[in-house]
Amino acid sequence: MKIYGVAFLALCFLVGQLAGELLGIFMKIDGNVGGVGFSMMLLILFGDRMKQNGTLDTESENGVLYWSSMYIPVIIAMSATQNVKAALNGGWVVLIVGVFATAACFMLVPLVSRIGQTDDLPIVEEVAL
Repeated sequence: MKIYGVAFLALCFLVGQLAGELLGIFMKIDGNVGGVGFSMMLLILFGDRMKQNGTLDTESENGVLYWSSMYIPVIIAMSATQNVKAALNGGWVVLIVGVFATAACFMLVPLVSRIGQTDDLPIVEEVAL
């Protein structure tokens, strides 16, 4: 059932946010440090663990998959918005580092796209009929 997906997602979110808040307090930073990442990791790890143990029936597994696929894009978009606001308030250094990091990622796209490709083209034999 999809309701189990919501409950599982909510539990992972709350535990992840708590872990992020505690890490922020430990690092003496006024804010949540990695709560979204912790939430996503918990969702992936516990979901996979429950699937391997057989504690999830098919309907519950479908609910978890549905809500986890909805969770990741929404939370990432929310985090990106917060990061932009922090960058605008943080000054020029943060903006410059962000621009350089983005440019480096764009430059690495051709290199990453070549991973796993072979230089040899497949030999196509013509068959005479």
